[in-house]
Amino acid sequence: MPTAFITGATAGIGAAFARRLASDGFDLVLLARDGKRLDATAAELSDRYGVRAETLVADLATDDGIAAAEERARAGVDLLVNNAGFGHKGTFLNVPVSDEVTMLKVHCEAVLRLTQAALPGMLERGRGAVLNVSSVSAFGARGTYGASKAWVVSFSQGVQQDIAMRGHANVRVMALCPGFVRTEFHQRAGMGVDNVPGFMWLEQDLVVDEALRDLRRGALVSVPSLRYKAIVGLSRLVPPKLAARLSAGAGRSYD
Repeated sequence: MPTAFITGATAGIGAAFARRLASDGFDLVLLARDGKRLDATAAELSDRYGVRAETLVADLATDDGIAAAEERARAGVDLLVNNAGFGHKGTFLNVPVSDEVTMLKVHCEAVLRLTQAALPGMLERGRGAVLNVSSVSAFGARGTYGASKAWVVSFSQGVQQDIAMRGHANVRVMALCPGFVRTEFHQRAGMGVDNVPGFMWLEQDLVVDEALRDLRRGALVSVPSLRYKAIVGLSRLVPPKLAARLSAGAGRSYD
């Protein structure tokens, strides 16, 4: 069976990927910080789908956590989903700089190091994929969060082009850029979302379905749903100052 390694696997988009990939017959390597919740998730998926579900308790905000994840990625996986991430409980200058640096470690350094750890084995076997979860915030003005997600998009595109130039057509790297998804993300960040219209919310399973479809098609960037594709497209036509003002305010009230 193929093996999928998913970070941030116990909630939200990561958990949705775990469910979908287990139902597709993938064995799983699930990484999260909460060992009790991780074990429960692994047991449920293993029992329901008859797959092997390995757990790795690690904090990707630490060097030890990233190193443990790198070691497992080097051991061989067919699909790496770099999903772990978080939002700040406030805007820039209202958040300690240490928290900003931690965000860069989780969203950028961990993604870079795990991608680099997983790809050599995929290239040697001639198959595999890395799916890096970014956000539509990558195309707007959202402080360190948006900047880190923009880095994920640029990094993923660059690595995919490097692979393509080496002639490895069956190894792919793609950035996934969902919009608002109903997960624990906003609650954990203390972020109010009452001002986000209902039609802007996406279901987790739709995001995963479209991501995997786009990955099979060889897309560099996946933006799930026609409405968010339209938003991203229009953002490139709007004057930069106006686009920044609109994107900076959307869904960013704090409790």
